[in-house]
Amino acid sequence: MRQLAAQSGHSARTVRRIIKHWLDRPPANAIELAAHRHLLLDGTFLDQRKGVFAVMEAKACSVIYGASEMAEGPGHLYPFCSHLKDHGLVPHSATVDGNPHLMRILRVLWPAILIQRCLVHIQRQGLMWCRRYPKRSDAKHLRVLFLKVMSIHTPADRDQFISELRSWERRYGSRIARSPERGPVFSDLKRARSMLLTALPDMFRYLNDPSIPKSTNALEGYFARLKHRYRQHRGLARHHRDAYFRWYLRLCPR
Repeated sequence: MRQLAAQSGHSARTVRRIIKHWLDRPPANAIELAAHRHLLLDGTFLDQRKGVFAVMEAKACSVIYGASEMAEGPGHLYPFCSHLKDHGLVPHSATVDGNPHLMRILRVLWPAILIQRCLVHIQRQGLMWCRRYPKRSDAKHLRVLFLKVMSIHTPADRDQFISELRSWERRYGSRIARSPERGPVFSDLKRARSMLLTALPDMFRYLNDPSIPKSTNALEGYFARLKHRYRQHRGLARHHRDAYFRWYLRLCPR
């Protein structure tokens, strides 16, 4: 606060009064949405299972809409996305982290939308489930596939990846699916296999349209900056938090 006062030329008391004035008057979410076609959607947690959820326009990497106190279940995501549709949003594509509730809602509201699964999330989660130094042969080979996910730049790369995945599935997949084996290592291997097979139809939309981002990295970087700024406001009252994020999203869309 003293630093703000020194920069502004006002006393600390006056700065507090100015901040309170604007926190008591949050901006309305009046943003034109009809022109935006390629989007990134993601959220970040702040307290327990709630946080900020936002929509970023892919070309400009600019947030066009967001809300705080959001959970990533259908009870919060459906009203959020319905509000966007009611205000004219008709997206061509949406790059998402794989939240099944979000993907289902997007397809219900916009049946023609192209869903692009974030390849960074797929690779990161798959490598974690396969472990860094797997001992099992099936996990070792699957880990090699996950390491290739971010290196697919052409249709030929995609076809080679799919061929290798199908070869792995013929060799190991049915045995993994039928096995009664339990334990955390095998359970994570099954999760990795299931995630990759489920994500495959929506992994390579970007190859047919360069306007579609293959990851949500731009939005994750935005959230990192947002949380850094938020954590500097240690004295922010909880009842002012929604107003704070509404102002942040309005004044700092990038």
